[in-house]
Amino acid sequence: MQRRAALGVLAGFPAILKPQNRRPNVIFVMTDDQRWDAMSCAGNRILKTPNMDRLAEGGIRFTQAFATNPLCSPSRGTILTGLYSHAHGVTTNAGASHHFKPDSVFYPALQRQAGYHTAMVGKWHIASTPSGFDHWCILPGQGLYNDPVMIANGGRVRFRGYVDDVIGDQALETLANRPKDKPFSMICNFKAPHRDWRPARRFENAYDGIEIPEPADFHTPLDGRPKGIQATDMQVADMPDFFDRGVDRNLPRERRKKLNYQLFLKNYYRTILGVDENMGRILDYLDKDGLAENTMVVYTGDNGFFLGEYGMFDKRLMYEPSIRVPMLLRYPGGTRAGQVNERHMVLNNDVAHTIADYTGVSLPERARTHGRSWRPLLEGNAGGWREDWLYENMEYPGPHCAPKARGVRTADWKLIHYLQQPVEYELFHLAADPAEHTNLAAAPAHRAKLEELKGRLERLRRETADDRSEDGTQAAPCSGRMERRG
Repeated sequence: MQRRAALGVLAGFPAILKPQNRRPNVIFVMTDDQRWDAMSCAGNRILKTPNMDRLAEGGIRFTQAFATNPLCSPSRGTILTGLYSHAHGVTTNAGASHHFKPDSVFYPALQRQAGYHTAMVGKWHIASTPSGFDHWCILPGQGLYNDPVMIANGGRVRFRGYVDDVIGDQALETLANRPKDKPFSMICNFKAPHRDWRPARRFENAYDGIEIPEPADFHTPLDGRPKGIQATDMQVADMPDFFDRGVDRNLPRERRKKLNYQLFLKNYYRTILGVDENMGRILDYLDKDGLAENTMVVYTGDNGFFLGEYGMFDKRLMYEPSIRVPMLLRYPGGTRAGQVNERHMVLNNDVAHTIADYTGVSLPERARTHGRSWRPLLEGNAGGWREDWLYENMEYPGPHCAPKARGVRTADWKLIHYLQQPVEYELFHLAADPAEHTNLAAAPAHRAKLEELKGRLERLRRETADDRSEDGTQAAPCSGRMERRG
């Protein structure tokens, strides 16, 4: 692939020194809005991702992996700190709550203090400036799909080319120019498959001539759902993104819905093809440079995404399509290849804890109730693993008008508490109803389970020092309809 040329000079790449020591290197890779099954290794029959599959085959794939706050910036803050979003402070995608609390500690900063060379490349999407990195080159805000501007160690540089190819180039350049006498820890965050789903030119015609099947509940209305869910603006039929790509805004709504869905899914998948290709370039570099054996690669998405369930797109809700994420880990020098863990619930909160554990650094004491290292799972010693976890989303009003909510999920059950007026609950028996069609919150036969899960929710809040009170507040008018942030 031809290298994209920078229209400026990148500073801050260190000189090449002598060979690294044997502490594990780390590459953390994250996409934006890639849900758990948007990979062929997860059973997707349309989207083929050979390099994500390559990672999974060489390590472990977690099928029960979740984002505890299904919103871009809060999830990114959780990845860096190992904390729930209410603790690190980035609870929304904009405004005052788009900044870290002053006492937040990033795992790369701890690694840097311990002698690692640390780098951040790609989408940052938090108002606070990156810190704890020897080198950083990030997109401002959401960034552009084509000819993106990036901020490299404080200076702006414009690149020619497709954004995830540019990010791939910068990742490879960072690896090539790292100091060779230190282990390295690099974060590489791609832009895709974030809205508005502009694929690289070489993938613009992928999936032409095929019709992607609609999900079984594509035409199921939101009638009977809580008022806050019915008031969301997340319907595929209403998205304006494809009026410039062949969809007539004056078509009947159902016809427009079907056309929007096809264009949406195809372009969503097309952008992921670009990520997979660049992931392959990074893996090839590790193989060629003899680094693969001693490098831990973690791959995930920042949140899930609705791909037509209940006719919806976007995230921000506690339903399964929104909270489940891909989660892959490969570390040939320390883990067994070819594992699929379908049993244990792992969280984006755990990433910092796992990386800290394997690289010999310690997160702050308060983080220990927020996440766990996966080492016991990877080494086959998983006794006493978590049985539940806390969900939160506090962005309202905002894009898509998703309601504020907290919740608790266990292996078999889920309770969602919608916090603002009208205060409502949803209770789902996931073992019997994985698609979450039947709300059991008002069923007398399940009153004991409802009260049990309410108790679990409050226990988790106490353990993680969640003292924010939102219960019963009046919801403000929501005017952020169909915006494209986060």
